Amino acid sequence: MAASSSLLSEEQFLCSICLDVFTEPVSSPCGHRPCRTCITKYWDSNDLCQCPMCKNKFDKRPDLFVNTLISEMAAQFRQTVEVKATSSPDQCSAMIVEVSCDVCTGMKLKALKSCLVCQTSYCETHLEPHQRVPALKRHKLINPVENLEDRMCKKHDRPLELFCRSDQTCVCQFCTETDHMTHDTVPLEEEYGERKAQLGKTEAEVQQMIQERLKKVQEIKHSVDLSKREAERERSDSVQVFTALVRSIERSQAELIEVIEEKLKATETQAEGLIKELEQEITELKSRSTELEQLSHTEDHLHLLQSFPSLFTPPDTRDWSEVSVHSDLCVGTVRRAVSQLEETLNKEMEKLPEVKLKRIQQYAVDVTLDPDTAYPSLIMSQDRKQVKRGDTKQDLPDNPKMFISCPCVLGMEGFSAGRFYYKVTVKGKTAWDLGVARESVNRKGNITLNPKNGYWTVWLRKGNEYKALAGPGVPLSLREKPQKVGVFVDYEEGQVSFYDVEARSLIYSFTGYTFTEKLYPYFSPCSNYGGENSAPLIISPVNHTD
Repeated sequence: MAASSSLLSEEQFLCSICLDVFTEPVSSPCGHRPCRTCITKYWDSNDLCQCPMCKNKFDKRPDLFVNTLISEMAAQFRQTVEVKATSSPDQCSAMIVEVSCDVCTGMKLKALKSCLVCQTSYCETHLEPHQRVPALKRHKLINPVENLEDRMCKKHDRPLELFCRSDQTCVCQFCTETDHMTHDTVPLEEEYGERKAQLGKTEAEVQQMIQERLKKVQEIKHSVDLSKREAERERSDSVQVFTALVRSIERSQAELIEVIEEKLKATETQAEGLIKELEQEITELKSRSTELEQLSHTEDHLHLLQSFPSLFTPPDTRDWSEVSVHSDLCVGTVRRAVSQLEETLNKEMEKLPEVKLKRIQQYAVDVTLDPDTAYPSLIMSQDRKQVKRGDTKQDLPDNPKMFISCPCVLGMEGFSAGRFYYKVTVKGKTAWDLGVARESVNRKGNITLNPKNGYWTVWLRKGNEYKALAGPGVPLSLREKPQKVGVFVDYEEGQVSFYDVEARSLIYSFTGYTFTEKLYPYFSPCSNYGGENSAPLIISPVNHTD
């Protein structure tokens, strides 16, 4: 029973006449549920036997039977309210507005009820005529509220009991017979229930927005920490490069450090601005959440409906899903600074790719091959670190992940953020494809390797023809034939780079892309070509001393 009552709102336990929690609730033939005492007094004071809510007339006074289930639930609800009021008096008192009796002279007593017909609030003493005089007993009483005139129709001077969904305004019964005759109108209670449910949903959405922004704050702070570490590495590298040079290049060293410091300062300034903006939005959203929380507990139908439009309107906030602060590998800055120096710097220039590759190796990941994606004729080692082309195509059941038209395989691990690096030994091969592929790439039809189709790859053909498959392909002129190829991906920067590990040189970089899906390492050992290309591709452990 406790679980059931927690799913029902308070208004479902209120008598439509006395507006208090049911006492012996009965059901009328038209479906409304008043207290037995309330409906009996109402019929005793009227010539016609009709429903006080829908005005449906009855030929004779219906027999009334107490709804046992509703009665038990109402009793339990009353106990729950009393317990909450006892355990949290401050919270309850904060939600109840004290209204004084309008009739009392001198010291005014607390009002017990407000009459919508008289537009007056009464204490227990002055309310007595409304409980005794037949004409007054027909008046509609509600829990005491202030500003009763705001609850009356300005045109017809009748209580605002209905809500016009067509015009989104509260109206009286006479309005539905004139200006709002053809409009969609419902009782205030019905619209109140729907709007209150919407309030709960809106409050949950606001809370989610707060959590997303708090998470973004942490991401930005983490990015600043990465930027500081990168800047420290850059300072250290620049010292190693410039300490061996003569005094004539000291100014270049200072300029380089200044550029690095400016980048760090710009990153920190950007991050501070974003954090400040996020914290401002969080403050505003928390304020909105508080207002929504308070409004969701109100029992004042009119107040909720009048306040609803301004609070239900989505707050004017920024879309933070694409906002981020990234640390940059600034070796390019080092390269540009050193390239401006005289020929005496050439020797130091040759060391830069080595520094860059060494730094990239810190992002090394453990890659294994995914057999579910492998072309049926591929043969993998037991540890799934090696793959080569077999002579026969295995009869394997098809699955959505399997490539069926190209001798390739993906890594088991996918990456959707950050940076990662892995190394592949290609020694002894005359043809191969290496790179990364988007998760959603076509695996069943013909495959064209290019970024448009979700592939960022480099290949070797005929033993010495290297090409970056950028669509169109870019021929690569390499001084040495790579034996080990390093693949580096910076997801946020949209960069995929290939390195000759032993020569410590850059082979090619795809830059300026926007990744929106997981990226998987991509391998193709190609055909055997009569045994000339039978050597496997080997995923090798990264040795930071390479």
